[in-house]
Amino acid sequence: MKRLACALAALSISAPAALAPPALAQDDPHLWLEEVESPRALAWAEAENAKTAAVLETDPRYQAMLAEARAIFTAKDRIPTPGFRAGGIDNLWQDAEHPHGLWRHTTRASYGAAQPAWETLIDMDALAKTEGRRWFFKGAVCLKPEETTCLVRLSDGGGDAVELREFDTRTRRFVEGGFRFAEGKQYVQWIDRHTLVVGREWTPGEVTQSGYPYVLKTVARDGTAREVFRGQKADVWAQPAVLYGEGGRADGLVVQRGLSFFESEFSLVTDRGLVRIQLPKKAQEEAYVDGQVVFSLQEAWGGFQPGALVAYDLAALKADPAGARPTLVFQPGPRQAVQQVSATDGKLVVTLLEDVKGAVDAYDFADGRWTARRLPLPKDANITLVDTSGKDDALFVTVEGFLTPTSLWLADAASGTAQQVKTLPPRFDASTHVVEQFWATSSDGAKIPYFIVRPKAAKLDGSLPTLMYGYGGFEVAKPPIYMPEAGKLWMERGGAYVIANIRGGGEFGPAWHQAVLREKRQLAFDDFAAVARDLFARKITSARRLGIYGRSNGGVLTTVSMTQHPELWNAVVVESPLVDMLRYHKLSAGASWVGEYGDPDVAEDRAFIAKYSGYQNLKPGVRYPLAYITTNTRDDRVHPGHARKYAARLAELGVPYLYYEQTFGGHANDADPELNARRWARHYVYLAQRLMD
Repeated sequence: MKRLACALAALSISAPAALAPPALAQDDPHLWLEEVESPRALAWAEAENAKTAAVLETDPRYQAMLAEARAIFTAKDRIPTPGFRAGGIDNLWQDAEHPHGLWRHTTRASYGAAQPAWETLIDMDALAKTEGRRWFFKGAVCLKPEETTCLVRLSDGGGDAVELREFDTRTRRFVEGGFRFAEGKQYVQWIDRHTLVVGREWTPGEVTQSGYPYVLKTVARDGTAREVFRGQKADVWAQPAVLYGEGGRADGLVVQRGLSFFESEFSLVTDRGLVRIQLPKKAQEEAYVDGQVVFSLQEAWGGFQPGALVAYDLAALKADPAGARPTLVFQPGPRQAVQQVSATDGKLVVTLLEDVKGAVDAYDFADGRWTARRLPLPKDANITLVDTSGKDDALFVTVEGFLTPTSLWLADAASGTAQQVKTLPPRFDASTHVVEQFWATSSDGAKIPYFIVRPKAAKLDGSLPTLMYGYGGFEVAKPPIYMPEAGKLWMERGGAYVIANIRGGGEFGPAWHQAVLREKRQLAFDDFAAVARDLFARKITSARRLGIYGRSNGGVLTTVSMTQHPELWNAVVVESPLVDMLRYHKLSAGASWVGEYGDPDVAEDRAFIAKYSGYQNLKPGVRYPLAYITTNTRDDRVHPGHARKYAARLAELGVPYLYYEQTFGGHANDADPELNARRWARHYVYLAQRLMD
């Protein structure tokens, strides 16, 4: 992520000149690569894989890195991620013997033991073998309060589309003649034992332009379906939220109509029909507790500031929707950001970032007021809410840092207590490295924080091999986390790691995100380049030793960084990326992200998108760093055509690159632990070749 220090004096921190990109042929010569399963496209990908494997998998370091990564992802002493259900704990476990996973259950008491006594509910590998499908477990929606009758979400290949099947956890069998819905992107919740609310593609083509459902129906066991909401094809989605009260009773049904990825309308389903809930468009339903429906606000409204949590009394909404008024739960300060909101049986749980460090507050509602208690968890660490119990006030959180192995804590939101129950053994030698936080100055003067994990003994002469990660979108924060694969495969070999907390993320709430939306997107790219230059100025690294990595929205970041500033990096990892930003809205779920990037079908929007889109801005005669581009055939969120076409365009220009396409695993590329180990081994071999050799 850094370039030659001697070149710094000649570099401006302003945005690169907005040259009109050379237009590709009207009928884009690489459009055929958007045909995901076409024999021609698959043959192309197979040939590319072979070429890349010959470069990366024959490297003497590959087998060692693969063994190290495999040991990490299949280790028996990992923390089994817990989920509260039926008075006990569920877990999905994957290892070398069970790459598709075991959905299993144990008691709370047993879970606390070093070796819990697990009961297997579904052996996903056995199911996949029996049915001849690449089944992966994507969670289960269970009927309250017993939570023994569940709708299991099965993904063929690890994508977002799932098949739904009713399953009895007591008999450990799928229910004969039970609820079942064919594969698709769909939403489902229980209303009662005999009734569901479902959003899906009811008739062919009855989905939004983003591929999500916009029609919700209640479905009875006898097959009777009654429509409760119909949005429009131009919407992003329609999602149901059942408000479960005492004893698992459905107190209400809220419908979210997604107008854009960030704008919604919320309605309450009543005997009188749909009733709109008074909220700004930029709001999200978060939790339901003590008869209060909690929403987060991403814009100023009604005297509340962006980032606020507010709550409506459900009884008041039902009685007088127009007259009901929300109460303030919490208003973040300028250096705070709400990250997660959930509810236990009687408390509201909120995880925060404060200067990009974690904290958890438990809120109680009484006498019309909300009061908070800070849970006693480690400071100066990243804290993530794992799950909350609907039967009492228990919750699990993880605590971690760059050099601190992940630990699992069990807290009680009512008593305000917390204790560590499990910890991950160290996966790499952290004693050699130190964590620092610095701030870079972007093109408009904004101060951009970043973390660096570097060897303590490193000479500050610009020679340190450094990998810089960035995301910068969708209000997703990127705080410090424990990354065993990065620690073992990269840092133990002397490398440094940087997280650039550029604008577009959620590190400082909605304003940090909205600062780079749509026509302001260039600022996010400027932030990333500013961090690189700050690293150069501190003589931590140089362009020769700096590489960048980004996936998904981070693929926009890395491909734009490569085209706008090829002189700043010597390695570019582009994973599961968005790249062709003039066609992204026509591919997979792309139309849902128009609120983030703009609409290429609108002339004004197309103009500012065209200035940065990585695919269109590759130019002949430019010396680009050798990029490693990777994606997944079964990625039904970000279309693999983006990565394919970027590689094909580089080939057309005669620019060297590496390309690898995994045939299944979904958008996250991590459904199978063995394939995930191979993925990271290839990544770090490439980075070692470019930055360490």
